[in-house]
Amino acid sequence: MNATRWFGLASLTLLLASNAVAEDKAPAATNAAVGRWTTIDDETKKPKSVIAIYEENGKLYGKIEKLFREPKEEQNPLCDKCEGSLKNQPIIGMTILRDLEKDDDEWSGGKILDPANGKTYKCKVAVEDGGKKLKVRGYVGMSLLGRTQYWVRAE
Repeated sequence: MNATRWFGLASLTLLLASNAVAEDKAPAATNAAVGRWTTIDDETKKPKSVIAIYEENGKLYGKIEKLFREPKEEQNPLCDKCEGSLKNQPIIGMTILRDLEKDDDEWSGGKILDPANGKTYKCKVAVEDGGKKLKVRGYVGMSLLGRTQYWVRAE
């Protein structure tokens, strides 16, 4: 094999290898917590809501964008169990995730509001399963004292 042909083959191999590495890293960009996530009801295992997570000033926030309600249920419920300025405010449009800061592979140090009981918990989130799931941990005090939900990326 002459030098020109060998150099051409080596260049092509290098180009294909770099494309493969770039494609392998491409899903990592979709692994960000920013985006739309469907929450799943712990008891019924049915979709409960869609949360739009966004980044602002280096922190993550999440707002309820949509609720999946039964026809007989109030379609635009108010947060009657919330306190302060959130009391009796519409749940749709409410910011329930606040002030999460990047910490290695997760976002932590923030808070999450559960509109069902009006309580606020410490919170941390981490993207899993190639960007398809968001592990959301709400807790009181230490992370051991809480519960974890898995949200799925909304289509």
